Amino acid sequence: MKTFKTIGLLALIVIIMSFVKNDKLAPGYDIGDLATDFSLKNVDGKMVSLSDYEDSKGFLVIFTCNTCPYAVAYEDRILALDKKYKEKGVPVIAINPNNPAVKPGDSFDEMKIRAKEKGFTFPYLLDTGQNVYPQYGASKTPHVYLLEKTQKGNVVKYIGAIDDNYQDASKVEDKYVENAVDAMLAGKEIKVTKTRAIGCSIKV
Repeated sequence: MKTFKTIGLLALIVIIMSFVKNDKLAPGYDIGDLATDFSLKNVDGKMVSLSDYEDSKGFLVIFTCNTCPYAVAYEDRILALDKKYKEKGVPVIAINPNNPAVKPGDSFDEMKIRAKEKGFTFPYLLDTGQNVYPQYGASKTPHVYLLEKTQKGNVVKYIGAIDDNYQDASKVEDKYVENAVDAMLAGKEIKVTKTRAIGCSIKV
């Protein structure tokens, strides 16, 4: 009888722990939702918020990291996106969502090194406490959220992948993010608003 009670207690603990572990796996934002602001530390030591960008028309919030091969493969394309759209009012805001205790290569010190090596022209923020990525519903690195600044707030306009070929930029056929930003800036309907993000799972 005691054995059954012990098994039952263990089963209850496992169930409770599964809820605790997965409490960050909220569905997150959908198209048309308002994204709340955040305040996260940049690799230069300064705190960065979306509200700092008074003249922006929107943002490319990209969850990425140092260690994921998919994220590394997209670094040059993320730099290109920032170069193309920052002067048009849509800067890249990169956020590392990984837990550095689980992935030491994604520590704040390693982020600073990587940003300097690659010459990042955009903020590279650490999601300290891993509180921001669950709000967005990000599950991969990289995972992109295009936000449009409106009088109501920052409206989610696109969620998903950067393009359709992480392996070879020269063979990309569908530039999902560029198409979405171009349509948004032109005041046109975004034809593809959601795609499946391809990358590594976020380390919690």
